[in-house]
Amino acid sequence: MVSRRRTGGFTLIEMIVVLVVLGLALTLVLTHGPMHSQRLDLDAAARQVVGALRLARSRAIAEDRAVAVEFGARGYQLDRDAPVTWSTDVSPKGDRMIRFTPDGASSGGRIVLRGGQRDVAIGVDWLTGRVVAR
Repeated sequence: MVSRRRTGGFTLIEMIVVLVVLGLALTLVLTHGPMHSQRLDLDAAARQVVGALRLARSRAIAEDRAVAVEFGARGYQLDRDAPVTWSTDVSPKGDRMIRFTPDGASSGGRIVLRGGQRDVAIGVDWLTGRVVAR
């Protein structure tokens, strides 16, 4: 009686099938590009704006001078810094400029960022200069 023992491993056909499946999956991923989410773009833009407003308040207090943040259709500009642009999916509404004074107060205001079907409201208290995102 002849005993046949099979050793562990893969056949050439199995390896070719696996490589073809991986190649198809890679083709699908590369043709569709990176995943893009309007919600993530909106959240990122809101975090940027909140950070810029808080930085403007801190800069106004530290440098003992008025500091402004100006908003436009494509982004915002903090004081004399380079303009910051956000995704084309994000559009602002509300006040176009918020100014912070050396004592930490501000002109106050509200900016609403709209992305897709969602809004994020960012408010600045005129008395304290406190920045809150909702």
